Amino acid sequence: MRIVARILAWFGLGVVVLAAGAAGWLYVFPPELLRVGTAYAAKIVCSNTFMAGRDPVEVLASDVQAPGHPLLRHVSVEKGRDRITARLFGFVAVQTALYRPGLGCAAVPDGDIDAARAIVLDDVPAPAKSDLEWPLGDQVSKPLSEPVQALLDDPGLAGPDMRAIVVVKDGRIVGERYGDGFGEDVPLMGWSMTKTVTAALAGLRVADGKLAYDQDKLFPEWTDDRARITVSDLMSMQSGLDLEEAYGDVNDVTRMLFLEPDQARFVESKPLEAEPGRKFEYTTGSAVLLSRVWMNTFADRKAALAYPRKALFGPLGMSSAVMEVDESGTFSGGSMMYATARDWVRFGMVLANGGVWDDVQLLPPEFIQRVSTPTTVSDGVYTAGMAWKRGGGERRGGTFELPADTYWALGHDGQSMAIVPSEHLVVLRLGLTPARAGYQPEGLLEKVVVAAREPAPDPELQPRIPPEE
Repeated sequence: MRIVARILAWFGLGVVVLAAGAAGWLYVFPPELLRVGTAYAAKIVCSNTFMAGRDPVEVLASDVQAPGHPLLRHVSVEKGRDRITARLFGFVAVQTALYRPGLGCAAVPDGDIDAARAIVLDDVPAPAKSDLEWPLGDQVSKPLSEPVQALLDDPGLAGPDMRAIVVVKDGRIVGERYGDGFGEDVPLMGWSMTKTVTAALAGLRVADGKLAYDQDKLFPEWTDDRARITVSDLMSMQSGLDLEEAYGDVNDVTRMLFLEPDQARFVESKPLEAEPGRKFEYTTGSAVLLSRVWMNTFADRKAALAYPRKALFGPLGMSSAVMEVDESGTFSGGSMMYATARDWVRFGMVLANGGVWDDVQLLPPEFIQRVSTPTTVSDGVYTAGMAWKRGGGERRGGTFELPADTYWALGHDGQSMAIVPSEHLVVLRLGLTPARAGYQPEGLLEKVVVAAREPAPDPELQPRIPPEE
């Protein structure tokens, strides 16, 4: 019996040693999948905590763990003064995201917090409410459209886990609805809707005379066939770069967003897989690279960091809008932008108005033409200005009665903004709705187009109810 006891003791000790060794190995050399998971958790929680004012524990549970990989249920987060740190099982794959005022949150995969903190935006004005009527101000005093509002109250049309819907017709809000816990003052992530904003910023630099759509030789390191890639190729998603776009595992896009301190440099290093201008392939890396291209038109990085607010967000009154930058200081222009629903729809309005805002041609006509015109290389599904000509439901075979000039800014997990210039209409829908839910925003748009044509009641013509004695 003593021999058996000794064998069992040695076996138990061996198990403990192996477990300790495995734990030590995970701590020192965590697999990339685990690092992506904790970096993603830290980044999402950081942005929603410091920019949207939400509770970090609630964000972790609802935005990261509930819809994500089962391993994320074992992630915990810790809030610091200007950062969120995430850990798996309490000690594995420790990753931090840092908040920088006016620049949002950035994953810091190399751990160099001091270098990341050194990147600052000098002038960060505090959002201020205006008494002017929306969209030039923040007051929405005109009545909503009852037919439109009835559609937004339909859960089937709003979609699962809807967080905000705003409908603008003829320059005024005619329908608005928010999910539980959200409201008009809560900034929300647009995911890939950000790409269209990035394209607009590049279009503004073209109008400034600092960039050209046919400009090539975009980086000194591109001495091979990549030198033929143009600004237009990046905006049309036809650069030919070998970039993989998939989520849920470690691949080019997740590695770029969560494991690379300098996202644009990672994309810049990729080889060609096709001749530039000949193959359509939707990639977040193309928008990140476009951000680096337009930022390089400034001699001073601080001027580049201030440009979105100066040239676009400020004139549009998008005081809540923050396009986030990566650790190195380049805008993560493929997916990382937060704004309130009312500010997102302001951007949609200027697109629907042909680039005109408050009687000023804010966005250049040439860019408006590009953002609304489908490309031949994409078989007509994508435009030359980082927008979709056909929505996700249409591309999956759905048929809808939509105006022919409709185009879309679309994002991961159910973000959509339909721009319909002929109807002077914008329909924004934000939420946390993974593709597996099967939600199709075209169904909502199809009905809103009809309902919004009915004039909203004029408050001056409504019967006045005398006050009670």
